[in-house]
Amino acid sequence: MLEIELKYRVADFAEARATLKLWQARVQPTIEEADHYFNAPDRDFAKTDEAFRLRIIGYENRITYKGPKQGGLAKTRTEIEIALASGNVTAEAFRQLVQNLGYRPTAVVKKRRTVSQLTRGGFAVEVCFDEVEALGQFVEVEIVADASQQGEAERVLIEIAGELNLREVERRSYLHMVLERI
Repeated sequence: MLEIELKYRVADFAEARATLKLWQARVQPTIEEADHYFNAPDRDFAKTDEAFRLRIIGYENRITYKGPKQGGLAKTRTEIEIALASGNVTAEAFRQLVQNLGYRPTAVVKKRRTVSQLTRGGFAVEVCFDEVEALGQFVEVEIVADASQQGEAERVLIEIAGELNLREVERRSYLHMVLERI
């Protein structure tokens, strides 16, 4: 499956949240995320445009691999995500395991995220309101779809972003922005 997303820098969330409320989008509880990124021992993910991370959401743990970005207006890439057992012990054991395999810690991206969910054009859409530590506020509009649906998913994302009055597109990942600050 492909993760297809558009990201926008915003001054505040009020207008987009008000529009989503009118659309009766389902709002999820706000969560705290800490994304621990690693670089591979056999290649540089910055050069191959890949990402490998441990995401900690409260006590929940997930590992994610993201492939190189594909062409198109939206940021589109293969994403594989696997849930791990919950808890700090598991998160620390995973960090130790990958480091023993030669993976190097790269950076940690911390954010507060509130997700609104809706359906548009036959797609399940997530609109994420992110407050990213040291970077600011962003809104991500995202669809997970099959490769054959990429063009239509991009069209739907652009339509939604326009209706939410999102204007300042941000193509860089949060990891890329954090690394630029180091």
